[in-house]
Amino acid sequence: MRVFVTGATGFIGSAVVKDLIAAGHQVIGVCRSDDKASALAATGAEVYRGSIADPDSLKEGAARSDGVIHLAFNHDFSRFVQNCEDDRHVIKALGSALAGSDRPLIVTSGTGIANIAPGRPAEEDNATVGSNVHPRAASEEAAVAVAAQGVNVSVVRLPQVHDTAKQGLITPAIAVYREKGACAYVGEGLNRWPAAYVLDVACLYRLAIEKAEPNARYHAAAEEGVSTRDIAEAIGRRLKLPVKSIAPEEAPAFFGWLAMFAGLDMPASSEQTRRKLGWRPTGPGLIADLERLDVSDA
Repeated sequence: MRVFVTGATGFIGSAVVKDLIAAGHQVIGVCRSDDKASALAATGAEVYRGSIADPDSLKEGAARSDGVIHLAFNHDFSRFVQNCEDDRHVIKALGSALAGSDRPLIVTSGTGIANIAPGRPAEEDNATVGSNVHPRAASEEAAVAVAAQGVNVSVVRLPQVHDTAKQGLITPAIAVYREKGACAYVGEGLNRWPAAYVLDVACLYRLAIEKAEPNARYHAAAEEGVSTRDIAEAIGRRLKLPVKSIAPEEAPAFFGWLAMFAGLDMPASSEQTRRKLGWRPTGPGLIADLERLDVSDA
């Protein structure tokens, strides 16, 4: 299969590219910078010049592929709402290149958009909130829109994807901890975040595009939920920083933009995903990676 991958040089995308190639697939990887192009080419992928800032620049690469994995996203959270709306336009552009064919489009979303009862893990077939409630839902709204135009689209919802260098939302939280000189959690810190090792997530994307099941929803959650207190304590041990609880009203001053996530309880099940795809995550857990956190820039 010839797979077009946006975000091919990113944290997750680079792992997806290697997994696809190891499994015998050809990869067309989107890259916008010269310094990353050589590293992408060294993996055996074809380098494609394009950018999510110009959705039309991606159409030709998508049209030349047997399927698309869309991972690129602007992670500047100071403009999170706009970035999510921009992603809607990118998905529309990619879909237009695949419409009327059986070629799959895999869209990326987050496990946190499920509309669930408090305390219950999100499941793949749960209803989701709208983008007016959670901006990241714009990606799934776009998936529904292109499906209506005859696109074979499915969604991979991400948890906190980790190794010893990066850990999703935890990475910027670590920067806050270093700045504040303490590792904080909100209230009792019992709220949970799902997690998965980056190479396990890469495997899931490959299985999803090989399966090419229309309108499927997959959860890349190896761990259903890790408490934010356990996360803060693991980071505190590694960085040798004190750990403390803060009240919900203190979260904005401490965490900044991260406060919108810091107190959320958002566990997620991947039972349906494992059953459908035969996905068997084998990598280390989140706390294990945090215990081996790369502190070289500390």
